[in-house]
Amino acid sequence: MDARPSALALTPLLLFLALFFGSGLYFTLHGEEMGFYQLRAPVAILPALALAAWIARRRGVKAVEVLLLGMGNPNIMTMCLIFLLAGAFAYVSQAIGAVDAVVSLGIGAVPAGLLLPGLFVVASLISLAIGTSMGTIAAVVPIALGVADASGLDRALVLGAVIGGAMFGDNLSVISDTTIAATRSQGAEMRDKFRENFKIALPAALATIALLVFLGDPAPVTTDEPASAWLVLPYVLVLVLALAGLDVILVLGIGVALAGAFGLALAPEYDLVHYAGDIWTGFEGMTEILLLSLLIGGVGALMKAAGGLGWLAQTIARFARGHTGRRTGEFSIAVLSATADVFTANNTVAILVSGDVARDIAERHRISPRRAASLLDVFACVPQGVIPYGAQILLAAGLASMSPLSLSGTVFYCWILALFAAAFIAWPSSRPVGADDGDACTAGARSAG
Repeated sequence: MDARPSALALTPLLLFLALFFGSGLYFTLHGEEMGFYQLRAPVAILPALALAAWIARRRGVKAVEVLLLGMGNPNIMTMCLIFLLAGAFAYVSQAIGAVDAVVSLGIGAVPAGLLLPGLFVVASLISLAIGTSMGTIAAVVPIALGVADASGLDRALVLGAVIGGAMFGDNLSVISDTTIAATRSQGAEMRDKFRENFKIALPAALATIALLVFLGDPAPVTTDEPASAWLVLPYVLVLVLALAGLDVILVLGIGVALAGAFGLALAPEYDLVHYAGDIWTGFEGMTEILLLSLLIGGVGALMKAAGGLGWLAQTIARFARGHTGRRTGEFSIAVLSATADVFTANNTVAILVSGDVARDIAERHRISPRRAASLLDVFACVPQGVIPYGAQILLAAGLASMSPLSLSGTVFYCWILALFAAAFIAWPSSRPVGADDGDACTAGARSAG
């Protein structure tokens, strides 16, 4: 059982961010080119972990037990397994020449100025179909890195386009965890929430595509030598299996096996020893983000048990009760969802944590369930795509061996989505508040029954 709400319980994450960002800025300002690599994130979070455990114990929480439960949460374990398999698939595919083959045979035909928007659209469609941004990033980033290297485009821009597309699809997909959590928590219909979301997400996506066209330098893709078309098959099969709805862990496991099999059959001098070594190298490349994910899971569980998230929800609900009007209620839901995601680093968990409070705010301010569900999902998506300790950026950064901080500013879709969503709330409503196709009344009847 969680302790009474307390603002103090949120300070561990603030300490982590201060150490992580502060040290990076300090070393960068003192001329260190790799300033944000001087204090690694899994080390920077250790003082925050100690503080979270101390606060939890002071508030009567069994700190060690809660820490281990948080680290061993099924969502965290699933993420870690995806990290490992994605790293192995990416490295084996690169080693056998599959990435070069995709770039040579496919992407090379795309007009030079449309590479960035093209990758955004591809990632959007895949994520919309499979309902997971993590699976999309794991499948598309290795190809995107090959495109970046072959064309001379900035890697951060390329990965930002892929992450943005993945978040677009994840936010809209009817089989996404976030969509399911948002609609169930607000008592909304899936199709109604999709329509409401689409009004915000589509303009943001079109604006992102226009920006990416402008940013994409006319740098044609060049390859050193022709690649075997057969080496493209592991990627094709992985995408087909993902689109067929197979679990992302199974998809990546099959991808690792297929890439190895094609490498052994087609790549000169590639043998089982190289294959096993490449799998391990792929695992090693994910060690940092895997450790950080585990520790963040533990810190998040301690903060929740010590009353931090309860205080956050209570404070925002109190503000909403003290003010009237649709905009106040909608902005309250937006702030609640976004802040919960910043402190949990998981958009699905943020929606689950915020759901009951958001529903109460929606009922008090006569906001329709579909609109509440849409705002809850959108504003959990916005920070999730830009926080450097979120799973999506960690996965992309791990695959590219880059600092997560270098990617936060390049996920333009999430920043633009925030602007469009805020404008959507602020725009005067042409219909009476709460009179949105009868959704509010329907939800009230459902809850009363």
